[in-house]
Amino acid sequence: MSKAKIAVNGYGTIGKRVADAVQAQDDMEIIGVAKTRPNYEAAVAAQLGYDIYTLADRVESFEKAGIPAAGTLDDMVEKADLVVDCTPGGVGESNKAVYEKAGVKAIWQGGEDHELTGFSFNAVSNYEGALGLDFVRVVSCNTTGLCRVIYPIDREFGVKKARITLVRRSADPNDAKKGPINAIVPNPIKLPSHHGPDVKSVLPNINISTMAMKIPTTLMHLHTINLELEKDCTAEDVKEVLGTQSRVRFVGQGITSTAEIIEVARDLKRPRNDMWENCVWDESITIDDGELYFFQAIHQESDVVPENVDAIRAMMELESDGAKSIAKTNKAIGL
Repeated sequence: MSKAKIAVNGYGTIGKRVADAVQAQDDMEIIGVAKTRPNYEAAVAAQLGYDIYTLADRVESFEKAGIPAAGTLDDMVEKADLVVDCTPGGVGESNKAVYEKAGVKAIWQGGEDHELTGFSFNAVSNYEGALGLDFVRVVSCNTTGLCRVIYPIDREFGVKKARITLVRRSADPNDAKKGPINAIVPNPIKLPSHHGPDVKSVLPNINISTMAMKIPTTLMHLHTINLELEKDCTAEDVKEVLGTQSRVRFVGQGITSTAEIIEVARDLKRPRNDMWENCVWDESITIDDGELYFFQAIHQESDVVPENVDAIRAMMELESDGAKSIAKTNKAIGL
């Protein structure tokens, strides 16, 4: 069987991870990645053997930097069956006309609005709904993490109301331009935050309210989860349900911080210290007066990466069963 030809437009924090994850699969391959600047990421991509494409007016600058361009963005898109758009939030929308003109399928990330595609994707929640679609949006790292736990809990016990507080990293580890440096920033100050509506773009039946803040860390996000449930259950019942989810990892054994979780990823020799799964403190899972509480940590650089692979597989109809695609993706990347 021929492999699906996948292009990645934007080779940054998410794009480079998606490219490597796609390349690890046996039913799809990377035919090129696009960069607008001949920076260190472009140089590394070339060293890894990826064909690099850029905007028509940037080809010469790549040549001068010693990073040969295989062609223009339009050239790359024409060769692809599907483009994963990992350009910065708000930029990807402008690329839709390029993909439509070329007649290729496309995936956008959570920085774009749901309305851009009309379908927001999370593998465990709505894989089958993406089968054969031309355009899909993979939701943000925080929304991905919330859907992964809310969906199975709602399916088993029913969720009357979800109240979530997100304690967010202020920037990615390689970003030297953003803060806060010595502050805690309500983000946004006007409540509720956008994360609840984003969850509803995947799980429209969930009654959810969210608030968020940024703090001076770069490693991971932390979520405090409070779910009012419809059915009586115990903490052990919840642990049993979450324990069946391959993209939920229980953390304990003395782990008390996100720093230690990243150290686990290092010790496991994960590429780029990636923790693709939700990290739930199983000791925190508590039922009090019919309400469920727990903490989870989300690695913002990587948790959407397997979701992009599954979205490709659904859209290209390489696998009709979501559980089988998740298992295939997980095995290939080492999750």
